[in-house]
Amino acid sequence: MIIEPGFEALVETLIGDMEPNMATIMGLEFSKLTKEECIATMPVHSATVQPFRMLHGGASVAMAETLASVGAWLHVPKDKTAVGLEINANHHRPVKEGGQVTGVAKPIQIGRTIQVWDIQIMDEKERLVCTSRCTIAVINRPN
Repeated sequence: MIIEPGFEALVETLIGDMEPNMATIMGLEFSKLTKEECIATMPVHSATVQPFRMLHGGASVAMAETLASVGAWLHVPKDKTAVGLEINANHHRPVKEGGQVTGVAKPIQIGRTIQVWDIQIMDEKERLVCTSRCTIAVINRPN
């Protein structure tokens, strides 16, 4: 995995041996976590499909917000955290169960209290599956 230099410990805390959460249950696997780009893959399997066995739009949105949030954490001071404030998504094509998607998140604007991220999710043939834009709020880290 490619990790932003100096952030190895933070990344291990955030995505290492964590309790099960949405990202781990969906099977997200990060391959790059830098301030300029965050990349992860996700299988299209029982935890990410809708009843017709195709990728659930909500799974795409959860993947997009996770990528944006993790990327945003790399930009905030240690006493702050980053949380989703708003997200939108356009779903372009279905992906059948058994496939895999790759999400790429890139910052559009990094501010002191607000960040905006662009996320594109592609299938195994690098066809666009979902485009999303996520606004992240930078808040005080809860105690």
